[in-house]
Amino acid sequence: MKHLLHSAALTLALGTPVMAETVLTVANWLPPSHPLVSEVIVPMAEQISEATGGSVTANILPAPLGPPQAHFDFAVNGVADITFGVQGYNAGRFKTTNIAELPFMSDSAEALSVAYWRTYEAMLKDAGEYDDVKVLAVFTHGPGEIFLKDGDATSPDLLKGTKLRVGGGIVHEVASTLGAVPVEGPSSKAYELLSQGVADGILFPYESVNFFKLIPELSVGVSVPGGLYNTSFYIVMNKTKWDSLSEEDQAAIDSVTGEALARMAGQMWDSADAAGKEAMVGKTIVTPATDAQTAAWTEALQPIVDAKIAEVSETGIDGMAAYEMLQAEIAAAGVTQ
Repeated sequence: MKHLLHSAALTLALGTPVMAETVLTVANWLPPSHPLVSEVIVPMAEQISEATGGSVTANILPAPLGPPQAHFDFAVNGVADITFGVQGYNAGRFKTTNIAELPFMSDSAEALSVAYWRTYEAMLKDAGEYDDVKVLAVFTHGPGEIFLKDGDATSPDLLKGTKLRVGGGIVHEVASTLGAVPVEGPSSKAYELLSQGVADGILFPYESVNFFKLIPELSVGVSVPGGLYNTSFYIVMNKTKWDSLSEEDQAAIDSVTGEALARMAGQMWDSADAAGKEAMVGKTIVTPATDAQTAAWTEALQPIVDAKIAEVSETGIDGMAAYEMLQAEIAAAGVTQ
């Protein structure tokens, strides 16, 4: 009896056993200074730790594990526990992203990102494109605008014959349809393409023009209502790792991801776009698209909109219903800025 009492007293003296900490590895392919890392991924990691009371922490890897297009499969295969990236880097793999990347959707990345998440939760996830992972967020950057070395900023034919640096996906089709010659290249090569005359301009959000130091190369900007395109992003987690967490930790992580994380990402893009636009003052003259330009481009791009909605329907969900829900949720999202 005395031995049992002594053991009990020793346990109390030493305190209760410390819970085992789960450390999640977060893959990263961007510079630490990029706002997607410093203002979304880093805060997300901090919020996961706080929400779980420190039982789950996240360690952001200092060097890329591989190219950006490999990151989704890094999460699928458990190479990393959490990854983020651009669905469009995996050509043909994701069709439901189409509705969020279409032209003229929203001037606010926050509104579009929140609406995108809500539409994903209600409809898009049923397409099964993310069945191999736990989705923490889907969101978009700010509206993609027109930036050129020179040109008549008021002409509906502004882009005809111009060589535009573009990424993959819908932006390539938008540029082609409006008469431009797409020049493929990663964002990191944009300055080289412009400074060497390989490209005459670029379709980019304000943030990216500023971050990649392109302002000295671009004298003309045209802001298009809702943007000519948006780019969709994901943040996902390895499913086995997710399933290994306690229900309490899962609920805690859910409370700081999903719509909350999509909103935080959208706010980051909006803030970065505002800073990028401010940096252009006196250097790149940005003017709103004229009514004639907007009308001409809307008519020209409607076939792309129709085709992309039809592609969404190929996944087994109602593409038009999803598109209409997205538009309704953009209006209801409630922008905080």
